Amino acid sequence: MFEILTVCTGNICRSPLAAALLQTRLAPLDVLVASAGTRGLREAPMTEETVALATALGVSSADIARHRSRFLMESHLAGPDLILAMTREHRREVVELAPSRMRSTFTIREFGRLADSLTDHQLRSAAQAGGADASSRVRSVTAAVASQRGLVLPPADPADDDIIDPYGRSWRTYELSASQLEPAVTSTVRALKLAF
Repeated sequence: MFEILTVCTGNICRSPLAAALLQTRLAPLDVLVASAGTRGLREAPMTEETVALATALGVSSADIARHRSRFLMESHLAGPDLILAMTREHRREVVELAPSRMRSTFTIREFGRLADSLTDHQLRSAAQAGGADASSRVRSVTAAVASQRGLVLPPADPADDDIIDPYGRSWRTYELSASQLEPAVTSTVRALKLAF
């Protein structure tokens, strides 16, 4: 088994949608995807708009109903093989809580962008170097993706590594947020599936 943690602010929009999409699309693999918020609300469900997006993107109603928000704590950062933040600010907050996790913490768009710079062969080779254990294979792929930092040009606008926060905003902003998230999820799923 391997673990992924997604992180946003309130843990009711972006990170639970990212977690649900990753869990759904990696379902054939033995994976646990959880989420948390840096200022997480307590035991709140996803917003109605996020539920609508998750449903449209193929997440089951049972998975949607299961989500309850939680506040990010240092203890949540010990186990995951990969930590995917929704913005650079969230990534910074994760690393401040657990400095040792810097190389395995990315914004989800950053991870997708860096993973896309690696060929299938490079990702498979990295996974093989990790051995037979699923967690070790994912950590090895994550290290290969991290090694692309500084080699792959960053986006012209640093904000292009962030997912916009739709909370309390228009339906159009929710759609924009999802349109930024979905390709990053697709790239992340590609990289992780190549580990097996």
